[in-house]
Amino acid sequence: MTYCLGLRLTSGLVLASDSRTSASVDDISVYSKMHTFRTRPDRVVVLLSSGNLATSQAVRSQINRDLQNPQAERNLDTFEHLDEIAGYIGEINRQVQNSIAPEPDQASSFNPEASFLLGGQVGDGAHDIFLIYPQGNHIMASRQKPFLQIGETKYGKPILSRLADGELSLELGARLALVSMDAAMRSNLSVGPPIEVAICPDGAHQITHRLKLGEQDPYLQILAERWNDQLREAFLELPDPQGWQSG
Repeated sequence: MTYCLGLRLTSGLVLASDSRTSASVDDISVYSKMHTFRTRPDRVVVLLSSGNLATSQAVRSQINRDLQNPQAERNLDTFEHLDEIAGYIGEINRQVQNSIAPEPDQASSFNPEASFLLGGQVGDGAHDIFLIYPQGNHIMASRQKPFLQIGETKYGKPILSRLADGELSLELGARLALVSMDAAMRSNLSVGPPIEVAICPDGAHQITHRLKLGEQDPYLQILAERWNDQLREAFLELPDPQGWQSG
């Protein structure tokens, strides 16, 4: 399992991912879940992945092959809208899954499904984030919910639901993403460092700031300790419930 999230803020995008991949309790590896592609100067495309590792690697390989093939009818450089890129990646994802899925009459626990978060901007179009499902369809972030998640989402969602606001600065957005990631790591051992965070300001068409924080990174430790301490302090300062009835 893994955890990835994206924030669509007025001033740009914040993307974050962990790097832990586990096939079983005693088979844990580290793979980056955040990938960028060499595209035209008028666009930036960042892809975060969750699910079957073989599928996600095959999808990225096909995207890169299309980019390097001058005869390819479609690649990341030929689309003029980010939602078209989301549809293109969804189609590749579905094709890869179909090619490696077990036969229907074969009993197997193998699951080829993978999900993706696509963040980016194309030309003068708006920056945006899309969640691409294993079935190939996709949804986008909204004004009411300016974040999307994939993977082990439930532990990191409460803080996003409370604090995610499109008017946050990119710096505060990055801090919020790390607090959400800390909640997921604290509650689920299948989510773990290194943690990667990327910032793509509106109109920059590139990642301008990128962090990679290891397990022993001082900032990651300070953030976790202070957030825990301040949560406890806020809890202890809450008023007691009123209106108790005896018996």
